[in-house]
Amino acid sequence: MFNKLTQKEQILTEKEQIKKLSPLQRATLALKKLETKLNNTLHEPIAIIGMSCRFPGGASDPEGFWQLLQGGISGRSEIPRERWDIEAYYNPDPDAPGKMLTRYGHFINDVDQFDPGFFGISPREAVAIDPQHRLLLEVSWEALEQAGQVLERLDEAAVGVFVGNNGHDYEQLLVQHLQQQPESPLFTYAGTGVSVASAAGRLAYTFGFTGPTVAIDTACSSSLVAIHQASNSLRLGECQMALAGGVQLHLTPDSYIGTSRAKMISPDGRCKTFDVSADGYGRGEGCGMVLLKRLSDAQADGDRILAVIRGSAVNQDGPSSGLTVPNGQSQQRLMKQALAQAQVKPSEISYLEAHGTGTSLGDPIEVNAAVGVLGEDRTPESPLWIASVKTNIGHLEAAAGVAGLIKVVLSLQHQLLPAHLHLHQPNPKIDWEPWLQVPQELTPWEISGRRLAGVSSFGFTGTNAHVVLEEAPSLPENPKIEWERPLHILGLSAKNEEALFDLAQSYSQHLESHPEQALADICFTANTGRLSYSYRLSLVAGTNEELQEKLRAFGKGEEAIGLASGVASGSESPRVAMLFTGQGSQYVGMGRQLYESQPIFKNALDDCAEILQSYLDRPLLEVLYSLEADESVLGQTAYTQPVLFALEYALFKLWQSWGIKPDVVMGHSVGEYVAATVAGVFSLEDGLKLIAARGRFMQQLPAGGEMVSIMASESDVTEAIAPHQKISIAAINGPESVVISGDSIAIKAIVSSLESAGIKTKQLQVSHAFHSSLMEPMLAEFETLANQITYHQPTIPIISNLTGTKADNSIATAQYWVHHVRQPVKFAQGIKELNQQGCETFLEIGPKPILLGMGR
Repeated sequence: MFNKLTQKEQILTEKEQIKKLSPLQRATLALKKLETKLNNTLHEPIAIIGMSCRFPGGASDPEGFWQLLQGGISGRSEIPRERWDIEAYYNPDPDAPGKMLTRYGHFINDVDQFDPGFFGISPREAVAIDPQHRLLLEVSWEALEQAGQVLERLDEAAVGVFVGNNGHDYEQLLVQHLQQQPESPLFTYAGTGVSVASAAGRLAYTFGFTGPTVAIDTACSSSLVAIHQASNSLRLGECQMALAGGVQLHLTPDSYIGTSRAKMISPDGRCKTFDVSADGYGRGEGCGMVLLKRLSDAQADGDRILAVIRGSAVNQDGPSSGLTVPNGQSQQRLMKQALAQAQVKPSEISYLEAHGTGTSLGDPIEVNAAVGVLGEDRTPESPLWIASVKTNIGHLEAAAGVAGLIKVVLSLQHQLLPAHLHLHQPNPKIDWEPWLQVPQELTPWEISGRRLAGVSSFGFTGTNAHVVLEEAPSLPENPKIEWERPLHILGLSAKNEEALFDLAQSYSQHLESHPEQALADICFTANTGRLSYSYRLSLVAGTNEELQEKLRAFGKGEEAIGLASGVASGSESPRVAMLFTGQGSQYVGMGRQLYESQPIFKNALDDCAEILQSYLDRPLLEVLYSLEADESVLGQTAYTQPVLFALEYALFKLWQSWGIKPDVVMGHSVGEYVAATVAGVFSLEDGLKLIAARGRFMQQLPAGGEMVSIMASESDVTEAIAPHQKISIAAINGPESVVISGDSIAIKAIVSSLESAGIKTKQLQVSHAFHSSLMEPMLAEFETLANQITYHQPTIPIISNLTGTKADNSIATAQYWVHHVRQPVKFAQGIKELNQQGCETFLEIGPKPILLGMGR
């Protein structure tokens, strides 16, 4: 001890050290700390915790997008007839007035489909809203859901919204409509319906976000610039989370005509990126959104991290040989800036998702610029892979950057590089170094260190963006699961019946595709990570396969055990009353399965057992679960009362861990002690001290006395026991269910008289005549101990056994609990009170369902 103190005396605290510095030294130290803090802020990694998308080729979500990528599939198709009549506009001559030189593009499905009611939008207003904005609502919602972010918890939260969008096709169509129909009701919503600012503003308004909300138009780099701005906003502390991405739809032929005249697009509609035959880009459309959070916050909050943005940069080409001509030197400066912010060496980048539009001018400039930066210390053994998602889904213009980023996130997750399409003869103008490789089939992303990638996106007016991505941090090894629940509950909900069926089908498909995922994780995410809507489905299953069977049964309209569906009656949850059981429900081994399978229950019971060590001659767990456990020991009220208390408290903690919280509590005799504990009248330690003393003092009373349940009204029973001074009413459990307690001889006489009159009775198996005059010898000693307890007013309404009504301030006094020993339990009146308080759900906490039967 002496040595430890001496060492402490030799160590000066930081404050003591600072006191010894001169003012100049203290100022220098403060500046260094500030510099460190600013530097950490500048380089704070950003976690991607959610994402969703609509991309060509039927890729309606990230999983579908990955299927397209790993399959080497192209999303190219003829221009859909519902967009415009291609026959009226097609002409292979790019100079033909009012014509387009291609019949092809990369399109998404169902752009006219939207459920306005889901987002609280009227059908009339929805018609005036740009489909791009509608798509942003849907995809952003899905990104939030994928991240397990429930909007109810984010209301008025500092969540930022950063959206890239530069399409004006719907504005043009709406203006034409309004010119033709000046009286159209759509005039009211036209301004907000098609404004570029509304692309971001409507998201924040609909979701209740209060962070920075910005719509960005830098042409083809818009969505990656949006992600860069969102990352910086997070680093500056302007928001706690941010939605970022972009959208592009092609709804009129005009932009096709313009890009044809400018000779920007390919006649065959393909991006033949890096190929000698590259002759322009294939147009595409879609929407992608990612949900971002500071990495430190995401890790602290336990979020699922998909990938990490290590750094990013945005710059401008400035002077070049033309407004739309790329500037290689500017692209190099951009990558160096992004790498510097990411604190990553160029040689650490093993994959580059190129802008790669497939133009004879742009491809060589971009690749050669990248070679100049990322070629540092490269060897064929540490190659740089390069590819572009535009060969799969075309150039999504304002949404191009986020499409490339989502592709890389998926590649990092799967540790695979999808094939780059349409490369048959490499462009000779590109510096094809030995270490520069293009994946032409699905390729394992093998690397000795961490996987790092760059994503580039360049705007045709010179605004460039580059993001450095890193694979998600390794998760700590899952702790060994010592307890596995035998059953799990999956709760699904939707705003209408059709949507619920679709959701159930989606889950069935997901379970079939991912048998490796833990059923507990799937159910937990579904139950806690989504809002609850009116149309609901609950399924109980023990295995992945069983859950699939029940989901299929629901889809077919079939009934199954453990399947329940319906429509919630109101927006408010039903009021829950918890009822805590009294003596007579106990048995050896009660709760053992829960003790061996539920950590929450086990920990709570262990806590009680530890506290009770000072008050019981035999350990609680030995009385309950040992091989020598005996009903005769548990039947002794000195053990019955504290053991019941402990079991019911552990059950309560288990229900509480599942999110079930009572609006009101009520106990029956001993059960009221547990009810009072969970309501905060006294601490767990004091509650156990009190109940253990109660049981011990009662056990010390002379043996004798009986309790009998009589099937008669309180008035009839009162009349029957009137001649017997040693008999009391112990409990009024129902209109014709009354328990009497007291001297054995008198009880037998009363029972004989009642049974001869045709009234049914039932002898209760108890050790003493509780709630009778035979308890009076223990009251003084019990009162002395009760006065040592610290009491508080309940934080949850509690129905008193003494009155059958809501407990008043007296429940927080020793005298109340002394009266509780002697006075009858007014259970029937308590049930009436719970009904009057609007309780709809009654949950009995105890080893056997006794109270629910009496309360019906």
